[in-house]
Amino acid sequence: MKKTQPENSRSSLKDVETDRLHAFLMAGDTIRGAILNGTRMVNRMRRRHRLGILETLVLGHAYLGACLMSAGLKGRDRLSLQVDCSGPVKGLVVEANAAGEVRGFLKQVPIPVEKPLQDFNLSPFFGAGFLSVTRTLADAKQPFTGKVMMAHGSLAKDLAHYYLTSEQIPTSFSLSVKFDNQGNMDAAGGLFLQAMPDADEDVVRRIEEQVVGLPSIGDILARGTAPEQFIRNHLGDHSPRFIDRREVGFVCHCSRDQIRNVLTLLPIDELKDIREKGPFPIEICCHHCNTRYAFDRQHIDLIVAARFSEN
Repeated sequence: MKKTQPENSRSSLKDVETDRLHAFLMAGDTIRGAILNGTRMVNRMRRRHRLGILETLVLGHAYLGACLMSAGLKGRDRLSLQVDCSGPVKGLVVEANAAGEVRGFLKQVPIPVEKPLQDFNLSPFFGAGFLSVTRTLADAKQPFTGKVMMAHGSLAKDLAHYYLTSEQIPTSFSLSVKFDNQGNMDAAGGLFLQAMPDADEDVVRRIEEQVVGLPSIGDILARGTAPEQFIRNHLGDHSPRFIDRREVGFVCHCSRDQIRNVLTLLPIDELKDIREKGPFPIEICCHHCNTRYAFDRQHIDLIVAARFSEN
């Protein structure tokens, strides 16, 4: 049984290049940051989940945000970003790890739209809600979760709000997904800046003013500008020093065996009902990557027989 991999017909050089996350320090190592070209990652996410423009924008921002937040992870560390909201988006879940692997899904596809989009203001689509960030660190006894109300309806602003509210750290996120006139995605990227405890307040204030005036990262990447050059061009007066670079991408490690294990955990009466009524083949989808796994009656017979043998 092979994975179903939905694709579209469009491909470009941008879609075969490797995405990378670049970590850096600046202002005498008192400001840390990360900049990301996530074009291939978001394009693959869009194809696998069969997303339209609005859905790609919402989930793409979450992929970029989680990936930027993963810059400080090491070893087997991982984190998850979750939104639960009252608006048409309903919510989303995205996971990222220290290896640069990102996966996740929207809770509502397609997102209902009552009238044509006039702009890319996503606040009405989120409505009221909560943003949760869970970190699972290899040397910690249990995961840590922080949760804040969504104050802006913009994932970039609400992630910054999370850090300021939950951890009292001044932080800035810029998340950008750029489309062409035909609705194809040209580029996706993001920028993360965070003040260290010993950062000078005047320097932080000046950087905040500069960030407001920065051009769209998506536009810059679509023109072929390298992420490192973007930082040197616009924040070079703070002496940025790049300290790490890692490949990132949309990766899901789901497998047929994992999905089969989920089936074996169903109540025996439910399994028997599936065996008797079907319809076959039964398809089970991985939410994170939209891969579908098919199981015929013989597979269900074997699972039921194994359950009876345990009793």
